[in-house]
Amino acid sequence: MEFNDQVVWITGASSGIGRALAHEFARRGAKLVLSSRNQKSLRTLVAELKLPAERVLVLPLDLARYRGLSKKVPAVLKKFGRIDILVNNAGISQRSLAHETKLSVFEKLMAVNYFGTVALTLAVLPHFRMRKVGTIVVVSSVAGCFGTPLRSGYSASKFALAGFFEALRAENWRENLRVVMVFPGFIRTAISYNALTATGKPQGKMDRAQEQGMAPERCAQVIVRGIARGRNTIFVGGLRERLALWVSRHFPALFAHIIRRARVT
Repeated sequence: MEFNDQVVWITGASSGIGRALAHEFARRGAKLVLSSRNQKSLRTLVAELKLPAERVLVLPLDLARYRGLSKKVPAVLKKFGRIDILVNNAGISQRSLAHETKLSVFEKLMAVNYFGTVALTLAVLPHFRMRKVGTIVVVSSVAGCFGTPLRSGYSASKFALAGFFEALRAENWRENLRVVMVFPGFIRTAISYNALTATGKPQGKMDRAQEQGMAPERCAQVIVRGIARGRNTIFVGGLRERLALWVSRHFPALFAHIIRRARVT
């Protein structure tokens, strides 16, 4: 796939993987729609990208308010006339034990990570089906492949994404729509800093494993290269994450013993 003049809509674009993806797609000639809650950071990103106004649209949105997301699509179509790639990247993580966590925290995790992502995709889907072309990218997590301590609600929301989007892929292959699932491991972003604790407040600190993770710029390169190569599934991470995936698939009983003692913060 060539990205030159492709219209790429990225959620969670103001920081982390989303910000790195914006740089990578811009470098490859794409036109960008940049979304997140933080409009100030989006404006800073636009200045970094040095794209002319006709090649970028800043479109703030909050996935937690998912019932109104369909109203955002006309603004993109008015600006560019089409959407080629939707990158569902925005999300929020968790750092708390399940039995100590308020139900409202689980509700927020599902609202942002699952319902917000699904709602925006459903808003764009008629456009893709009408054109009979389009790519939906979903940035999940290795926590969406197996559950890990302190992330029960986060893992649940990411598992839910896999089920929905794999079904969506099967339903829309005749319309020439692609669905790409991305499973990053530890990436050096602020996701652990902003992760929700048992009361719903941000953790406010960087996990050691996150701090030692892959640079978001490298992660973005792997993701965009995988999209260009036509992959349906893209795993991003180091040896630790890849080994965990392999063991969880082939030796689930052994993995159950390992993960309960694993250092995941």
